[in-house]
Amino acid sequence: MAKSNKDWWPDQLDVDVLDENARDASPMGEDFDYAEAFESLDLDAVKDDIEDVMTTSQDWWPADYGHYGPLFIRMAWHSAGTYRTSDGRGGAAQGAQRLAPLNSWPDNANLDKARRLLWPVKRKYGRKLSWADLMILAGNVAIESMGAKTFGFAGGREDAFAPDAVDWGPEDEMDTQDRFEEPGDLQEGLGATVMGLIYVNPEGPDGNPDPMASAKNIRESFSRMAMNDEETVALIAGGHTFGKVHGAADPDEHVGPEPEAAPIENQGLGWESDYGTGKGKDTITSGIEGPWTQAPTQWDSDYLDNLLDYEWAAEKGPGGAWQWLPLDEDLRDAAEDVDGEGSVTPMMLTTDIALKRDPDYREIVERFQDNPMEFGINFAKAWYKLTHRDMGPPERFLGPEVPEEEMLWQDPLPDVDYDPVDDEAVAELEQELLDSDLSRAELAKTAWASASTYRDSDKRGGANGARIRLEPQRSWDVNEPEQLASVLETLEGIQAEFNDSRADGTRVSLADLIVLGGTVAVEQAAADAGYDVEVPFEPGRVDASPEQTDVDSFEALKPKADGFRNHLADDADRKAEELLVDKAELLNLTAPEMTVLVGGLRALGVTYRDVDHGVLTDDPGTLTNDFFANLLSMDTEWEEAAADGVYEAYDRDTGEVVWTGTRNDLIFGSNSRLRAIAEVYAAEDGEEQFVQDFVDAWHKVMTLDRFDLE
Repeated sequence: MAKSNKDWWPDQLDVDVLDENARDASPMGEDFDYAEAFESLDLDAVKDDIEDVMTTSQDWWPADYGHYGPLFIRMAWHSAGTYRTSDGRGGAAQGAQRLAPLNSWPDNANLDKARRLLWPVKRKYGRKLSWADLMILAGNVAIESMGAKTFGFAGGREDAFAPDAVDWGPEDEMDTQDRFEEPGDLQEGLGATVMGLIYVNPEGPDGNPDPMASAKNIRESFSRMAMNDEETVALIAGGHTFGKVHGAADPDEHVGPEPEAAPIENQGLGWESDYGTGKGKDTITSGIEGPWTQAPTQWDSDYLDNLLDYEWAAEKGPGGAWQWLPLDEDLRDAAEDVDGEGSVTPMMLTTDIALKRDPDYREIVERFQDNPMEFGINFAKAWYKLTHRDMGPPERFLGPEVPEEEMLWQDPLPDVDYDPVDDEAVAELEQELLDSDLSRAELAKTAWASASTYRDSDKRGGANGARIRLEPQRSWDVNEPEQLASVLETLEGIQAEFNDSRADGTRVSLADLIVLGGTVAVEQAAADAGYDVEVPFEPGRVDASPEQTDVDSFEALKPKADGFRNHLADDADRKAEELLVDKAELLNLTAPEMTVLVGGLRALGVTYRDVDHGVLTDDPGTLTNDFFANLLSMDTEWEEAAADGVYEAYDRDTGEVVWTGTRNDLIFGSNSRLRAIAEVYAAEDGEEQFVQDFVDAWHKVMTLDRFDLE
């Protein structure tokens, strides 16, 4: 096999990840509107079709207990459960379970069968129903078909046709863990505790059946996936009310390769087993064997009762894995086998026993046992959050089953109950901004800080809501709280004076005014460079209240680095340029867009704490291409300075230091791909294109969260 550039130069900065933002891998075509297609569905008819599949056992993969419901719940859960709050990546929104590596994770063993069972439904509705939506909808239908209630369902998840670039962990083998710096101290940014698992090892940490150690892992893992203790217990108890685990024999001895490693004739199916029939009661998935309850296809309280009312002991099951069996004879052979012939004994996982042993978890389990209705409501809401957490704000939710109630985790915004500013009012406000004592750098920096919190991974953040004026954002070090407070005070004064003067019902939100300030700064900087440009501005943003803002949840959006402002936190865990590319990917930027934004923001003087690093111009505040021209100039040579992460450019003739920069700056001259782009903008005839490209990229970032404009 031919070596890639990465093989030859493993330390080379990977810019290829930004190419995913530059091209559409979908075969649907540019004009395809999934939202419109989904809205044309008869959702009740789709659910009926899924229900038909659910109870129609097929010989090639017979349903446990004659019902595919538990299998479909596991499929939906594992589709959504990869979401983590640290970077918003993972989750169900792209149907990524169909693609490597997720389609071949050990924790997703035999879910290839669940998706294949649903293929007739997918084929029937085609592009009107994405796999991403179908998998979650199938989970909802399964829950409802077995007697529980759901809180709602929203469509709108578009399928990906290439896997996202996600750091799933440092290990190079599945089912291993090299992500704990200290025992129980999971590496920052990751959600699962083991490579290839959704959350934690069901046998216990390192396969050791230690319930208290397991409880610690559960709490850390679930919290990183946006769940508190109550939601965690509700999900585990509710999910384990249904179905069983499969470990008829040792998987290492009988199960073949995963889908990505399976032979071509398997047509995308993996984990072929040679144990008995390889299916039904002979199925091997996790290697753990047995149901949790006496009626695995009915919603009831048996899981809670079994867990609390009986004593359990750890022993190796037929699959060679640790599991817990009841000491009481009452539960022996109390459940029907999957084929309806014979009986089996319910079991528990180490992760189940953890809920009984951990005092905080146990208190919740006992409360749910005493209040079945509360248990049902909490499970429904936690399931809704699990399966919709990565979809963004409620205006993106589609279909007749979207609940009216908005959740705090959806980052709700108030309704617009006033007339947004028109062109005449915008012109008036622009003049007020120009007449204020705010510099272009301050205006542009504040607008960037507000808008660049957006993450395309889970559609959170952005300028709408003006949450930069609220905790926690207003206190983030990257936002320079003292300077930010001063800027916001001036902007709030302009806002109040304008709104008080309008008798026609027109109002300007602070969110709009912050973005407009950046617009004014860019236009004036371009004018001083000799270019008459108009930065598009679309009013209609609103200001969120503190009550609509979950401080703990938004803390996850705090950047460790913002290379666009030349900021790098002391505890950053990667090179500055790697974090710059990562942020650009989350902003859905291409490599040229990242490049032009860095050069433009440096020209505007938008840097953390107003340092001169990277401001490679004698005329900051003017939108010239000086950053690129001076970075690439052979009149200077760069050397690493004594200060950590700082480089100095020496004039070759005089030996004087003329510029300083960081890795965020020098990467555009050292990386071959980025240098090729920078050369276009550095050319004598490249400045006009630079200005226009910067305006386009700036406007894109300012409107990333304006789903109402789509």
